[in-house]
Amino acid sequence: MTAPLSEFPPGFLFGASTASYQIEGATKEGGRGPSIWDTRAATEGLILGGDTGDVADDHYHRYVDDVAAMAEMGLNAYRFSMAWPRIQPNGTGDVNPEGFAFYHRLLDEMDKHGIEPLVTLYHWDLPQALEDAGGWPNRDTAYRFEAYARRTVEEFKDRVKRWTTLNEPWCSSFLGYAAGSHAPSRTEPALALAAAHHLNLAHGLAYHAIKEVAPDAEVSIVNNCHVPRPWNWANPGDVDACRQIDALANRIFVEPFVHGRYPEDLLEDTRDLTDWSFIQPGDLDLMKDTVDIFGINYYSSHIVRRNDSLDRRMGNDGHGSLGRGSAWPGADHVEFMPVMGPKTTMGWNMDWSAFHGHLLRMQRDTGKPLMVTENGASFDDVVERDGRIHDVQRVQYLHDHMQAVLLAIEDGVDVRGYMIWSLMDNFEWSYGFSKRFGLMRVDYDTLERTWKDSAYWYQETIRTRQVTPVEKAPTLGSTPPKAF
Repeated sequence: MTAPLSEFPPGFLFGASTASYQIEGATKEGGRGPSIWDTRAATEGLILGGDTGDVADDHYHRYVDDVAAMAEMGLNAYRFSMAWPRIQPNGTGDVNPEGFAFYHRLLDEMDKHGIEPLVTLYHWDLPQALEDAGGWPNRDTAYRFEAYARRTVEEFKDRVKRWTTLNEPWCSSFLGYAAGSHAPSRTEPALALAAAHHLNLAHGLAYHAIKEVAPDAEVSIVNNCHVPRPWNWANPGDVDACRQIDALANRIFVEPFVHGRYPEDLLEDTRDLTDWSFIQPGDLDLMKDTVDIFGINYYSSHIVRRNDSLDRRMGNDGHGSLGRGSAWPGADHVEFMPVMGPKTTMGWNMDWSAFHGHLLRMQRDTGKPLMVTENGASFDDVVERDGRIHDVQRVQYLHDHMQAVLLAIEDGVDVRGYMIWSLMDNFEWSYGFSKRFGLMRVDYDTLERTWKDSAYWYQETIRTRQVTPVEKAPTLGSTPPKAF
């Protein structure tokens, strides 16, 4: 790829991301209530290997060492989520003081090392009591989220300036309520569209609540970015399939906040499923102009085509997930095609050019600054005889994508930071512990963390503020590797 700027700009944030259910464990400690992912994990056959997040990485008890590792790596930011059921076990009513106390302890450690918190209020762990009351298809859940966000920001407003309301509402709505491949494991496509709207409403409500409590807070929403391309650019059907996926994946979670409307083509594509009567007067006005900075989660791109013989009910969700239904309500004849080139163990392609293009597009479409809130890759890491983990494929992936960020900045995109997914291997949702994304390897028998070559590579990249050459990675670090 063409060499972009040589250095990241002053003030750029270098960090890593995690999510509460994937790393914390202690699901029955500290007053935490059950979440929809506890329920899914306890249901036989829904998680690969029968794995659960009951212990996960035991971050709840090991956070001091984990923050020390971040500091040694050179991170100046850490994106993590606060667990709604740990703070408010039933999703309503009084907060749990032990939940607040845990996150205060975590923030204390981060303060010691000068690591800035980027806090996500919702990373998919809906309190089970709210799902029992209808979940995200129920409008009331948006108001419950508003109250939770308000109370949490009141507690931490003097310690946290950067807040994300929702992580990847596409997954929460379409994988959770249409495909059934994520919690709460439902396959009701019309309700998935209602869930999408209520998630957007929840963001708008929470934005205004946060600003009332902390006017100077920076509030974002984080979307997983799909970059669909037509199988055949000369085929109008394939081009239209690309448009459909773009509407369902991207524009549905951007246009309400930028323009105060849903895309007209989205409403037309889904008219056989719903009349969108769940949108109430004032909803779209409330959502408009409620994003200070857009979070970008990017992993791969897609190639799609029109296939009138396809029955999407059979389960191809186009997201590499373990699905029973279609994650694309209203796009029943869109087929996701095999993508050429190397892939991660998730089956996702490695396409830095699509990442670069999407950053340019988001700058153009929103006019807002951007934060890369997740970017990373899963590979089958091998522990060598000397204890080192030479994850050269991950280093190559990170190298190319960080170069793409620099190239985007050179092209005029206001990118404020880059968070690698993930700090350490963790519970990868319906794939259990079978997929490894971390900069640190976690031994799930002992819970020991070991730095991979990618961690040393990232440490050097942060130190120099330049993207370290891939070939330098094996020469960095100590022998034996750092372990925590």
